[in-house]
Parts: sequence; structure tokens; C-alpha cells
Amino acid sequence: MTNEPTTANRLGCFYPVLATGDVAAARDFYTRHFGFEVTFEADWYVSLRRTDAPQYELALLDHSHPTVPEGHRVALSGGLLLNFEVDDVDAEYRRLVVVAGLSTVSPLRTEEFGQRHFIVGAPDGVLIDVITVVPPSEEYAAQYTTA
Repeated sequence: MTNEPTTANRLGCFYPVLATGDVAAARDFYTRHFGFEVTFEADWYVSLRRTDAPQYELALLDHSHPTVPEGHRVALSGGLLLNFEVDDVDAEYRRLVVVAGLSTVSPLRTEEFGQRHFIVGAPDGVLIDVITVVPPSEEYAAQYTTA
């Protein structure tokens, strides 16, 4: 009988690292509009964390840095969507779109699957979906699991 583990090793943390063409612009976007604070900063890498929710981390990496394997040194060009769930999506819409002037990629709306949300664009083609969970329609409610 082998002593192979039956579960994965305990994770210390998990966070996305965004490969960007402009680390400073991405840092400014996430700190200014989404409440992240810098916990480490070099010209090629920035770690961000929310002080009100320290389990939320995000890192930004210069896509051309040598730590990125050759052949993979490209900045994001779309295809990544980050979800931010908030208590009041209408208030966030006013703060981010009306006051701060961010451009919407998708307007504020309520979806039958249980979200009221809007989407704004971030640097490097990243999409930010700002969401408040709302009751889904009966059709979608039946698709949710209890787990």
C-alpha cells in the first residue's frame, strides 16, 4: 500500500496574475477604482490586496519580464473577465461610470439567472463585471445546487 495523499496540499493563497503591457496604468486602475492597495511594487511587478478583505489579492506582471517563459511573453488582449460582487451595484455604477467616467462595455441590467450587473473595460482588454446577486427567475432557480 502506498502513502499517496488523498487530497491536494493545503493552499496558502490563490490569486490571479495579469500579464500587462503597462504595470503602472493597471496598478492605478485597480487602486483608484476597486480599492486595492499596493503590498509590493517593482517596475515589473505589483502585488495588490484589499485591506477590508485581505483574502482578495491581484498581481500585475510586465508581460515582457524574463520570469515569464519565452514564447509566453504577451500582454493580455482580452478574454479575461474579473467578477466583483458588491452589495449595491447601482451605487457602484454611479461611482464608476457616472462619476469616474469609466466606459461601459455592457450596460447596467438585471439578468434572469440572478444578477444585476454592468461591465467596464480595464487596461489590456480585461473586463470587469460588477455584480449584485438578485433572485433568479423560476427557470434558473431550479438550476442552482444546494452545495
